[in-house]
Amino acid sequence: MKSTIDYSPLFEKLKDTELEPWLAALPVQLDEKLYNINHGDMSAWEAVLELLPTIIPEAIELTASAIKIGGGGELDDASKKQLKEKLQVLMPWRKGPFDLFGVYIDTEWRSDWKWQRLEKSLSPLKGRKILDVGCGNGYHLWRMAAHQPELVIGVDPGLKYVYQFEIMRRYINKAVGNDNAFLLPLGIEDVPALKAFDTVFSMGVFYHRKSPIDHLIELRDCLRSGGELVLETLIIDGKDGEVLLPEDRYAQMRNVWFLPSVPTLEAWMKRCGYKNIRVVDVSVTTIEEQRSTEWMNFHSLQQFLDPADHTKTIEGYPAPKRVVVMAEAP
Repeated sequence: MKSTIDYSPLFEKLKDTELEPWLAALPVQLDEKLYNINHGDMSAWEAVLELLPTIIPEAIELTASAIKIGGGGELDDASKKQLKEKLQVLMPWRKGPFDLFGVYIDTEWRSDWKWQRLEKSLSPLKGRKILDVGCGNGYHLWRMAAHQPELVIGVDPGLKYVYQFEIMRRYINKAVGNDNAFLLPLGIEDVPALKAFDTVFSMGVFYHRKSPIDHLIELRDCLRSGGELVLETLIIDGKDGEVLLPEDRYAQMRNVWFLPSVPTLEAWMKRCGYKNIRVVDVSVTTIEEQRSTEWMNFHSLQQFLDPADHTKTIEGYPAPKRVVVMAEAP
């Protein structure tokens, strides 16, 4: 099954920029991850794209809590029901929320809360080239796009996320007429170290990496000198040098490796050459921010915490606490 997702607009935007050398590898990378694979669900996902209502939305809102496409009056109730059924083919929806022609996608994560915690501390994004590593379905890419950057690229190997993003992209581009946000089914290891991005985000990725130092270096090597890193990750309370290495699972997640204290994280970043390191937020993740919904009807955070004590995970570790740290590349 060959995907119909078209990345030729991205290829054009990379020409005559610091990212142009990526064009030597990027088409081949996409062929391997998107076009020349035999994914069992791809035909169903392609059918969703094909059967989307062919209308231009009356309005686009990228700055509200829910990414809103359409004024809500374009479709009658029967058409909204059909659209909802199509969108549910792509469940689970984890990052959001979205409002597509009056169909509200209540995602597992209130990703807008995370954005609110960091947005005011960001350097201005207008005119910047931005990379978001491990971006999921790209909810935050649209929040970034609202700031009029030159280019926004998200990378995430989850193929279903690419299709969730593509639904929104097709409508937003028709209405706005500016195709500058893209989600690639790749990992950070597929992004060349061109030191070309002005801002790099890594949110909810760091603790999944077996080598946190290597990840910090990968992110650094994507940034131009003086470019801004936005790092959001799980942490523990503690002093410099203290790190939690879960024995097996953490909050039922298998692939969690290192949860540092904030002083430890800052020390790692300094060792990798980052400057002007500053903590802009520390927040406990609540069951209101991450929860099961109609659009993600599997277990979520509430089932991953000790039912008698929500300050602990079900395994007995400290419950999820997250930090947002910003820094500049050397």
